Amino acid sequence: MGSAVPLVNCSFDNSGMITRIDSDTFAQTEQQNEFVTQGLIDIQVNGFAGVDFSNPKLTAVQMDHALVHLAASGVTCVLPTLITATETQFLSSLKALDKAVSDSNLGPLMVPGYHIEGPFLSPTEGCAGAHPASAMRPGSRQLITDLQAVSSRPILILTVAPEQDGVLDLIPFLTKQGITCAIGHTAASRTEIKAAIAAGATLSTHLGNGLPHALNKNENPLFSQLGEDALTASFIVDGIHIHPQSLQTYFRAKTLARSIIVTDAVSAAGAHLPPGFYTIGETRIERHADGTVRIPGSPYLAGSSVTMDQMVRNLMDWYGFSMDAILLLARDNPAQVVGNFANDLAVGNLANLVNWRSEDGALRVSETSIGPWTIRGD
Repeated sequence: MGSAVPLVNCSFDNSGMITRIDSDTFAQTEQQNEFVTQGLIDIQVNGFAGVDFSNPKLTAVQMDHALVHLAASGVTCVLPTLITATETQFLSSLKALDKAVSDSNLGPLMVPGYHIEGPFLSPTEGCAGAHPASAMRPGSRQLITDLQAVSSRPILILTVAPEQDGVLDLIPFLTKQGITCAIGHTAASRTEIKAAIAAGATLSTHLGNGLPHALNKNENPLFSQLGEDALTASFIVDGIHIHPQSLQTYFRAKTLARSIIVTDAVSAAGAHLPPGFYTIGETRIERHADGTVRIPGSPYLAGSSVTMDQMVRNLMDWYGFSMDAILLLARDNPAQVVGNFANDLAVGNLANLVNWRSEDGALRVSETSIGPWTIRGD
């Protein structure tokens, strides 16, 4: 489990390399007014601070803008996420995204790869959410191969619906490629979910969402995934996608050891963004004054506007979680997906550190250090 580190006991040089960690570092806790932890990891981000990662005209400047604001919220490692689109749109968006990451200042330090959510999902009402149902299709090895060919970074997560034609045969191919196979936006039966796990699926994408509002009280994809210990589940902790009381039940079912928190942020996300219209791919979305993001005129949510540091505060306020418990959800568990990119806290490694302070009883990010870069909290 991650541990909180006193601010004064960790040093790094101008290149961002950690040079000193005192021997008593890990004896300290978050009870101090100021402390530092390793950076948080968000494995599902569609956009941020007005920037849409699906934009085929995405630039390095825009990418740095989004990454700076993500870092200001405590995130030092992120998987930019593309949602369902046509093959042509997917290839164009991923190529632009990868170039923007490569040409930016922070991208090479923060982005190990990508999360592709779709297009092998359920087009049924409620399951599709903000994803265009018309672009959903059967599982295809060729599409994955073509996507990998236009990117210098790997696809690290692919979210699929097990009931889609060809998906169960596709999963072993994905796992051999080193891609974590996640279940989401699905109406799969219990049998189909078990088959996906047997084929190699290990993750549930934003469990509790991407589902119809009305479900069978016993036989439904939510309960089927909650009951499977072979699946780690990600959850959106904004109080909008899942009521805090329901989320507490989900955490108890999964245990913290098999849970990850994600923002599922979109271009409308960020602490200071106003209500209004934004985009996710080809889809127009609207951020409302209460923070919800929806397709205009629709009851369905379209990603979130929440920040990672707000989710940290939510977990503390709702459940009294310690920082150690939160680091399990926001650092240690997602680190299993991004692998060696999530550097350990050790002398000689590049810094990915977050300085926290307690202000008016709430935890805030003072600044975040990513290699040679230092970003002040919002």
